[in-house]
Amino acid sequence: MADGQINSLNQLSVLNEPLRIERVEIRLLKMPLVEPFETSFGVTSVRTVFLVGLDSGGVRGWGEVVASEMPLYSYETVGTARSIIKDHLAPLVISAPLAGLADLSSRLSRFKGHNMAKAGVELAFMHLLSVVKGISLSTLVGGTRAKIPVGVSLGIQRDIDSLLERVDRHLDLGYQRIKLKIKPGWDIGVVAAVRRRHPGILLSVDANSAYSIGDLEHLKQLDQFNLLMIEQPLDHDDLLDHADLQSRIETALCLDESITGVRRAEHALRLGSCRIINVKIGRVSGYTAALAIHDLCQSRGVPVWCGGMLESGIGRAHNIALASLPGFTLPGDISASSRYFARDIISPSVVVGKDGTVDVPSGPGLGFEVDLDYVEECTEHIDRI
Repeated sequence: MADGQINSLNQLSVLNEPLRIERVEIRLLKMPLVEPFETSFGVTSVRTVFLVGLDSGGVRGWGEVVASEMPLYSYETVGTARSIIKDHLAPLVISAPLAGLADLSSRLSRFKGHNMAKAGVELAFMHLLSVVKGISLSTLVGGTRAKIPVGVSLGIQRDIDSLLERVDRHLDLGYQRIKLKIKPGWDIGVVAAVRRRHPGILLSVDANSAYSIGDLEHLKQLDQFNLLMIEQPLDHDDLLDHADLQSRIETALCLDESITGVRRAEHALRLGSCRIINVKIGRVSGYTAALAIHDLCQSRGVPVWCGGMLESGIGRAHNIALASLPGFTLPGDISASSRYFARDIISPSVVVGKDGTVDVPSGPGLGFEVDLDYVEECTEHIDRI
């Protein structure tokens, strides 16, 4: 169980009879994006989708590992996560029947770090558990919403006109919040142009650690644009400089990369490093930690929202379940499947309503069918343990 959790995990995550995992499967898929996605640390045109499957009694649970090929967002990569799951996590999962999520989390916690690898296994287990129990994943984790508000993250573009066209298009599609990726040289003027065009929209920016505390005076210029937040402006592992920056800037800071677990979230709040937290289930090691961070922030009156990592529909379905929890009060980065992929690996695909919300499935499991034929078509590598 994660340290600092305020409320115990939903009792539905405990099994009456332990569940034996018979096989762990790793699949690496290649899925092209509908358009390149650029951040301060690089451009992604084709996504390596890393799926984990857990099999028990003829039922499979699916999870997704959000690591990338290169250690740019995190030290974890597709290669490290594959190795960790094959050599360390999978043998533990298979070694003895699992009594529930707390049992799984306890086993995985003996290994330091590798949150993305652990999350893939936890997500697959929770999907499997929800199918076995015949309830929705949202119900299993304690979700309370039938619909969740969503926003969209727009990458760095070749010019401002291209960005404005994308902002207009996604507002027309109903998205409740626009997030702009920024970096030095693509920041103040860009935000100013969007705000002039749309003075009343909910607008935020995300720097992905592109700045330093030495850029204080430059970052202060963002205060004039009435932003919802500035996400992760400073180093990925920093709390102290973020606290200094937050004390000297009016706009709320939101931490993403810096929040790797509930203790880091606790320290960030105690230091005043941020006023909002982005909970990415794949970054914090899975549901155990994500629920603990949610409970902590809810007890402190700190808003949280669900971030995205260019997931396939499987990871997106898990994000929807997480964002149905009551503390997720801000629109998350849970865009429609078509925002990133011409064809997704789930059916139906995730859609955003004209009111800027996504329906939370109420049926058993993910609430979506995994398109096994398309998964097979996109698969480049399989490990079976």
